[in-house]
Amino acid sequence: MTNPSSQAAPLIDLSRLTVAIRRRKRFWLATALLGLIGGVLVTLLLPPPPSAVVTVMVTHAQDSPTDSGSLIRTDVTVLQTTQIAGEALKAIGSADKPEAFTKDYAGLGLSNNIMQITVKAKTGPDAVAKAKALADIFIADYVKRDKAVADAEAKALLDQRKTAQDELATVDQQVTEETDKGRNANPSTLEGLYSRRAALTSQISDFSSRAQQAGLGNPKVTSGTQIVDAARELPRGMLKAGALNGGIGLGLGLALGLAFAAVAAISRDKPVLRGEISAELGASVIAQLRSRLPGPARFWRRSRAVGERQRVATTLVRAIKAEAREVSLLELGAPKIAAALALDIAGELGADGKVSVVDDLAGEDVRKLAKETGSEVTVLGVGDPAAEPGERRVGVGSVAPGTAWTDLEHLGAETVLIVKAGHANTLWLHTVARQLADQQIPIVGVVLVDPDPRDQSDGTLWDGLHTALRARGKVAPAVQLLPVEHEDRINELAARIAERVAVVEPPTRRIVPVRPVAPPPLAKPKPPAAPLPAPGAVSVPDHLDAPTKKFAPVKPKRPTPFKRDHGEPTHQGELKAELEPEKSAEVS
Repeated sequence: MTNPSSQAAPLIDLSRLTVAIRRRKRFWLATALLGLIGGVLVTLLLPPPPSAVVTVMVTHAQDSPTDSGSLIRTDVTVLQTTQIAGEALKAIGSADKPEAFTKDYAGLGLSNNIMQITVKAKTGPDAVAKAKALADIFIADYVKRDKAVADAEAKALLDQRKTAQDELATVDQQVTEETDKGRNANPSTLEGLYSRRAALTSQISDFSSRAQQAGLGNPKVTSGTQIVDAARELPRGMLKAGALNGGIGLGLGLALGLAFAAVAAISRDKPVLRGEISAELGASVIAQLRSRLPGPARFWRRSRAVGERQRVATTLVRAIKAEAREVSLLELGAPKIAAALALDIAGELGADGKVSVVDDLAGEDVRKLAKETGSEVTVLGVGDPAAEPGERRVGVGSVAPGTAWTDLEHLGAETVLIVKAGHANTLWLHTVARQLADQQIPIVGVVLVDPDPRDQSDGTLWDGLHTALRARGKVAPAVQLLPVEHEDRINELAARIAERVAVVEPPTRRIVPVRPVAPPPLAKPKPPAAPLPAPGAVSVPDHLDAPTKKFAPVKPKRPTPFKRDHGEPTHQGELKAELEPEKSAEVS
């Protein structure tokens, strides 16, 4: 069987990405908290400016039940123009620019006829004054525009009435001229003129009434457009603003923290799962530990962590006792865990004999921990004298960057790696495995520190039984030897077999050593075996030298319109006649 982790890995492993983000939970929770605090601080340091609000009811001449709010949106757009802003600033005597003032207020259509105007200013009274001025100017402008539309309509009607009156005067003159003819007047012409005059008179009367009504404007629009809620200052909602800004900061901080954690997990390529670490180091994960319990539980449940470490130490002690060779502990990102395990292992091995620990860590963590806990285990340095007969030593070292790889063989013939999950990248794990292989130091197993609690991957290598922990202490079946008293019989049997082999298969002498051969001298061309006959002495048979008469000359054929010319000459009989003598000569 092969290790499942040896298969080609995808470009982005979602399970690995999820584990990496979950392991950085403290980071992105901290960024979210910083965003929340930043939003609240922005609210306190930059409080919202004073604001005032006024509500205006706008009556439209084209109001209809099917209106979807397009008329009130048009009014809001007109309110945002610099003309309205400039007139409002002139009304209150402000020197602000209209372009800047349009950014300090906004209109909102609450319904088809209700518009709310919100104005921000440096002070509350200033905001109220600007809101009232905006409402008044908008109403005046709206009524003015409606009046202008009515005046334009009235003028158009009066112009049409003037045109109709001029035409009526022309028709009256034509009627008078036709009437003056007396008996010669055309009755049909008079009848048409009278009809035309009546129609023009009716149009003039209609234009007059409509122009008079349009000149009055739309009283409904004029009286209906007004302020329904006077300008008032809004209370400062510090709590609401703080909650809003804090929520925005919380969301931004959380998003940035998650994004950074995801990018870091993809770019740094630091294995976290048991299967990945086992595959990169070429050794099985035999145990796992936590450097400390999560949360406040580490203050009152320290005995649980100590118990887990002692159980792992017991497992390693069983593996160490199964072999006579010394075993070292090499850490990668967990020096304190390695020091504590070394002291626990030495304490259990001390019951069977003298045991000492060789501390080769850069910070002398084993020596410091032994002093803090008051351990009775002897802690030595790398330069101390060699071990006494019967003494076992447990070496503790590191495989972090900068390690002296050639000194690791002095700590132990075999090693147990203590690796912290997510500490080293894939390249360095490969380097550790390659360097230990070059030094001929087999890896008994890997103790994984701070693994992911939801990791479901298998950290066991199914190939490589010679270094696996499950194969330690198992002796291969021995070859059954004959008793000593039959030694003379064995020698006799061996002599007979040697004699038979010598007779049946003599030494091979077929192959001789290759000797260098000098190239032969250039040889002269050999003379022919028999002298060549003189020219002209060789006779040729007559039938071979005879002229060829097998084929007759080809005669041209005349073109005929038929498929085949039956009168075409054939040479078949002639050829047969020529070939008969030759055949008879060959047979004879």
